[in-house]
Amino acid sequence: MPINPSRAQDVWKDVGEHVQFTVLKLNRQDQAQEQAVFQEFADRSQAIIRSLKIRDAKPATGSQLKVAIGISSAAWDYLFPDAPKPAELETYQELQGPKYKMPATEGDIFLHIRASDAAVVYEAQTQFRRVLGPITTVVDETQGFRYFEGRAIIGFIDGTEAPAIEDAADYALVGDEDPTFENGSYAFAQKWEHDMSTWDHLKTETQEKAVGREKFSDYELEDDDKFKNAHNVASKFEENGVEQKIVRMNVPFSAPASGKTGTYFIGYARHWKVTKGMLTNMVEKSDYLLTFSKVLTGQAFFVPSRDLLARMAEGEFH
Repeated sequence: MPINPSRAQDVWKDVGEHVQFTVLKLNRQDQAQEQAVFQEFADRSQAIIRSLKIRDAKPATGSQLKVAIGISSAAWDYLFPDAPKPAELETYQELQGPKYKMPATEGDIFLHIRASDAAVVYEAQTQFRRVLGPITTVVDETQGFRYFEGRAIIGFIDGTEAPAIEDAADYALVGDEDPTFENGSYAFAQKWEHDMSTWDHLKTETQEKAVGREKFSDYELEDDDKFKNAHNVASKFEENGVEQKIVRMNVPFSAPASGKTGTYFIGYARHWKVTKGMLTNMVEKSDYLLTFSKVLTGQAFFVPSRDLLARMAEGEFH
């Protein structure tokens, strides 16, 4: 069967006005109970989303709520020990380069919620917690926001290298190469904290050489005008001479009075090896963004299709 985006969860480039990222860890105290609760969550989560889309509907724009739910490799083994597993799903391991590293952190269940109304994000997260709260503990909870017209917190337009929406499905969704998991997606979540004082004191010309694009127009610089470790050079991943792409979003977050500001990176891919290749290149080439940033978290997840979630809810996936 061909890839069908209508059967997928919300793994498209759509930052949203208000964003919530949550990473949960299973308590691993009563496997049977936790399996039963997750089965309930697979059902209830979709009902909660449908209900909120009705409650949030606006006459002009409709509902802007979008949700993606992911499961880590370790959680997959725990929740579905006798079931098949996505072909490329693995536990992310720390990546170490000559100067910088990208750590691996705990995480079993990943929630990516975004909407045009902060109240809708709050309500979705609150209702999800009613189901998952008894069997999980929170590893990380981050609230993000849309920065002006969709810029990264460092001031550059975000997502230019991501595929256009009409092409995104082929890059974001698993196809018939792994038919049980068709229309699912490999997600990678990573939290960065930036030294904005250092970045803001750089001249605009230096910032542009560091990113590889003009700051205002987003026009890509010629290769000779970029730093050798410019972000759009270091993050490029090629296979057999062809550049590979993923659907990616860089979501700003901040506690500005405390001086803590950063980027929550989320990438959705048809093949985990592509995302992993990009990350590996970034640390091996010492991506310029790492010179003023600290990577705090990192974990890989699989986002099942809505059809597979329905099978999980019915207890048919085993």
